[in-house]
Amino acid sequence: MSGERILIVEDHQALLDAVQEVLESNDYVVLSATNGLEALQVMEETPPDLIIADIMMPLMDGYALYEAVRSRSEWVAIPFIFLTAKSAKEDILRGKILGVEDYITKPFEPQELLAAVRARLARARAIREAAAAEFDHLKQQIVTILGHELRTPLTYIHGYTALALEDIPSLSREALEEFLLAIKRGADRLTALVEDLLLIVRLDAGQTLNEFRALVQVRSDLGTIVKRAVSRHEEQAAANNLTLETDVAPDLPAVQLCEPLFSDALERLVDNAIKFSHGRGKRVLVSARPANGWVEIAVQDWGIGIPANEIPHLFERFRQINREKLEQRGVGLGLAIAKELIQLHGGEITVESKVNEGSTFTIRLPVAPKDPGT
Repeated sequence: MSGERILIVEDHQALLDAVQEVLESNDYVVLSATNGLEALQVMEETPPDLIIADIMMPLMDGYALYEAVRSRSEWVAIPFIFLTAKSAKEDILRGKILGVEDYITKPFEPQELLAAVRARLARARAIREAAAAEFDHLKQQIVTILGHELRTPLTYIHGYTALALEDIPSLSREALEEFLLAIKRGADRLTALVEDLLLIVRLDAGQTLNEFRALVQVRSDLGTIVKRAVSRHEEQAAANNLTLETDVAPDLPAVQLCEPLFSDALERLVDNAIKFSHGRGKRVLVSARPANGWVEIAVQDWGIGIPANEIPHLFERFRQINREKLEQRGVGLGLAIAKELIQLHGGEITVESKVNEGSTFTIRLPVAPKDPGT
């Protein structure tokens, strides 16, 4: 593709001129610098599509330039080729460890240089196109999900309110109560959506981290906290013809816990397990056990399971699996929020699942250090 900009960073003027001639004769736009500091100044004005840099240079060598470029988010995707007279294995290894895309040793043939340049630019274009397509898909997904999640409860609220106002003189107490319950269901759904979106904002702004630091305590009653959180979903489980069970080991080790945030995360996993355990006679089991310096709280269901290719994406924001088939509620934030809340505790969430067999989401919390004075 002609017109792509290539920055050459080389302190040997004759070599710089030779590389520039080869590239310009192949319709590339060439920018140049004689050291790393000068290269950064050039990039501030005109970001290149690819960088070719010598290693041994005055003021700032190639390694330092590479690290400076990769420290800037707007430059992190620019492909980087080291052009150097050094051919020792340790130098090549260092470049590969840093993440440099290619490594050409002087002297080189023009066709060797052009092949490397074309390959790296093509790869960069493919990555940009894939990222753009993924971003467009995500935007469309967010618009679709938010549109559905906003319109559906508003339809309940608007429709039942209009019916009640039209027929209020003739409505029985039972009918009016039914209308009000429908309106409440719509309002509750909207409230949950707004609360999740606000929580995401608080997480990103660091406000939830401040809340965690203010409220975190060493708790030795984790078993009681788990049972209390699970009990809040007994009615939901019963409405879905599920058995909700707990199996908490006695004398669990103490953990550092912010109860509201931990319970929020755990309840999201329980809610998820109930939603995807369709069918009479199903059950959801929440267990807690010590495990080699950790405490593991597992939420296990025998529901529909998760395809293996979807598991790496489960905790992404606005990610929902087969929404069009499963007619899910929510906007795909529950698992993402749960993961971030547990990470505040220094913990993690893992998942194991098989399609049509069920899933197990496991929260792992580190055991609190013992007080040396006890």
